[in-house]
Amino acid sequence: MQSSSWHVLHVLSNHEKRVAQHLVVRSVEHYLPLYSERVRWTDRTVVAERPLFSGYVFARFTPNDRIAVISTPGVLRLLGDQSWDMVRDEELAQIRTGLASGLPLRPYLGLSVGTKVRVRHGVFAGVEGVVTELRKQCRVIITLAAVRQCFSLEAGIDELDVLSKPVPKPGLAPVPAYGF
Repeated sequence: MQSSSWHVLHVLSNHEKRVAQHLVVRSVEHYLPLYSERVRWTDRTVVAERPLFSGYVFARFTPNDRIAVISTPGVLRLLGDQSWDMVRDEELAQIRTGLASGLPLRPYLGLSVGTKVRVRHGVFAGVEGVVTELRKQCRVIITLAAVRQCFSLEAGIDELDVLSKPVPKPGLAPVPAYGF
């Protein structure tokens, strides 16, 4: 095992902090990158710490500790043992530095052109469309076909629910995102 690599633990969603606490008790070196976000509740606004990578915790351990790690409550599985399944120390150090310096690191849904989405908020709430273009600052343009004609709507990624991702078919040219 390389001391500069971190294993990736796939954990139950919304249990990342609990898994990290169990790893502390088991004396396992781990890292759970958290970012702060203002959350509005019905009666007040609070600042919550949320995982940057939902469903994942990074851990560095010896082969002798493997069973203790994968038997930790909330851990679903260990993502592979090969070098390409691990995260380099330098990558996590960059994330640590970025978060510590106050950079606005946030999760990114990984939308791509052709992804079917539903608008979550606003005048067009509930309307479905297809991502046709990605722009700066995580903005997208969606094609909506509610009237059997297309028009564009610019919406933030945080305003969208992903319905289905495009499935590339081998040997075929990609279908235009606006072709309904």
